[in-house]
Amino acid sequence: MSDTVITARPGSHSVEITREFDAPAALVFRAYTDPDLVAQWLGPRRLTMKVDNWTLHHAGGYRYIHTDPEGGEYTFRGVFHGTPSLADGIIQTFEFEGMPGDVALEKIDFTEHNGRTTVHSVSVGLSVEARDQHIANGMEHGIRDSMDRLAEVLKTIEG
Repeated sequence: MSDTVITARPGSHSVEITREFDAPAALVFRAYTDPDLVAQWLGPRRLTMKVDNWTLHHAGGYRYIHTDPEGGEYTFRGVFHGTPSLADGIIQTFEFEGMPGDVALEKIDFTEHNGRTTVHSVSVGLSVEARDQHIANGMEHGIRDSMDRLAEVLKTIEG
């Protein structure tokens, strides 16, 4: 298993995430685009996820709800820009409904080498302050948990 590298340079609006997986790119892309698989790995381990909407094409969108053990809900949504593909990656917006209007633009790329895939994503927020608030709210823990869970899910699915 590879370490997740998270880079949030001071004064920047962006966060970069890189992780290598022991799986072919087509399989990793499928785990990112199949809502049933996404629900198995996205988010902190202690939360459950329900996909409310998943329309994977240009101008389509997604909405999902994370629920904590106490019943608290955290809802996220976004819009796909361009048609997600292995060759072009995924471009989408990302918004936590608890912070309306605080939208980030994300680009996710998948690069395969010798049967292993590196996922590189960049998330650009509207301001440095908004990005820093997400970090303060536990974004790093959620990302690391998600990437570890994704590695586990990839071992259970067939290409």
